[in-house]
Amino acid sequence: MGREELSLQPSFPSGYQDSRLKRFCTRNIVIILGFSCLMAVIALIAVGLTQNQSMPQNVKYGIVLDAGSSHTTLYVYMWPAEKENDTGVVTQIGECMVQGPGISKYAHKIHELNSYLSDCMQKAKELIPLAQHRQTPVYLGATAGMRLLRLENEYLADEVLDELTEILRGFPFDFQGARIISGKEEGAYGWITINYLLGKFTKKLRWLYPLGNESNSEETYGALDLGGASTQITFVLRNQTIESPDNALYFRLYGKDYNVYTNSFLCYGKDQALLKKLIKDSQVSNGTISDPCFNRGYSRIMNISDLTSSPCTKKDKPTLPFLQLQIHGTGNYQQCQKSVLRLFDNSDCPYSHCAFDKIFLPLPQPDEHFGAFSAYYYVMGFLNLTSDESLTQEEITDTMEKFCSQPWKDLKIHFGNVKEKYLSEYCFSGTYIITLLQGGYHFTPDFWKNIHFMEEIRHTDVGWTLGYMLNLTNMIPAEQPVSSPLPHSTYVSLMVLFSLILVAVIFIGLLIFHKPSYFQKDRV
Repeated sequence: MGREELSLQPSFPSGYQDSRLKRFCTRNIVIILGFSCLMAVIALIAVGLTQNQSMPQNVKYGIVLDAGSSHTTLYVYMWPAEKENDTGVVTQIGECMVQGPGISKYAHKIHELNSYLSDCMQKAKELIPLAQHRQTPVYLGATAGMRLLRLENEYLADEVLDELTEILRGFPFDFQGARIISGKEEGAYGWITINYLLGKFTKKLRWLYPLGNESNSEETYGALDLGGASTQITFVLRNQTIESPDNALYFRLYGKDYNVYTNSFLCYGKDQALLKKLIKDSQVSNGTISDPCFNRGYSRIMNISDLTSSPCTKKDKPTLPFLQLQIHGTGNYQQCQKSVLRLFDNSDCPYSHCAFDKIFLPLPQPDEHFGAFSAYYYVMGFLNLTSDESLTQEEITDTMEKFCSQPWKDLKIHFGNVKEKYLSEYCFSGTYIITLLQGGYHFTPDFWKNIHFMEEIRHTDVGWTLGYMLNLTNMIPAEQPVSSPLPHSTYVSLMVLFSLILVAVIFIGLLIFHKPSYFQKDRV
């Protein structure tokens, strides 16, 4: 017979292994529960600390100098380096108006620019952390005043910009250049500013002070900008074509395409428009004019050379037998408007619709809204015509008639703190704004309710500089975004899981404490 091999492995009953494990767990239940409780607490603390670790404030700064025709203003902006939809969320944290006139006035006294920017640049140094001075870009953009100087004398315009370049390079910032921006750019950047601040481009903008329901509309606002030497109009065309290629702009912002009309009317800012009007008036005078655009009792003497020194008036330069023009105000709004209307040539439009001077201007849609800023706001704000947006054109006209008819001596009493030059020109400026919108752009009386005079939106000035900064930040590389280590849903799930484990461990521990015999009945 063959020999059978005997197994050397012990033979246990089928439930022996399970019973042995149960006895081990029963004997060491307190240790197991204590260890599980400790691990659950450690896990909760670790997840909480990881998720809520402090992240560095990762922001950048930028400085834009708006070198306008009548003055220069410095703006300081801040934005997170982690960009949202490829555009930094830029906010204004400071501004400073430079003392003195616009930079074009220094064309024949370049040396006086040395201290021109010192005070405002010092304020910028104080606003921006010292550690970030060298990384902060500085841009200077010059507008219509310098555009006019360049037309008159390109060499002098370059001299002014070169001098400012040397001055700005002396400050501890990253100077990126001084340039004259075109009227088209000025209009476009103003349009971007308004719609960015109103949240029209994206719903993801996180604002501390959200606007009302109106701002949630996806339709953009048009932009109306009025300066001393030029004025701009910009808006999106809906189901319309731009008949003049020079007035067309195409943007892709936040993933959406925009077909934008824009035009800058050089020489139609309020200061240059006044000079143009006075030149026309002087041609039919003997050296003295009775001007309805100045209040009754006001008088001014102007040198003819001052009236004709601008490129805006040189082409109309008359041959006059007198060297000075005496102006006596008569204060009549209706007559003033007639004299202002003469500035706009509304004849022979080569397109389906024009503004004036044969410039193409499509008719805005009846529900189109416009933000009017810069001198539009300053003038109409002084006349108390910006606080109530329900005012009709007739009510605005009535206000202007009353203001222009006030005697000059009464105005000086009521507004003694206002500079005489500005106070004396409010009748003309207000009349010019109304006439420009009505007779230049051909806005109907019903359309006035769609014009919103703006100075600020969410504590940020409305103007071209923010749009300029938004564009320039696309050229500044953003660091890798500092994000939370865990997605919010994962964080919540882990916290719930470990909390449930901890509760279960505590519950079992309490059960053992109150009924220890239940866990000992299977002991061998």
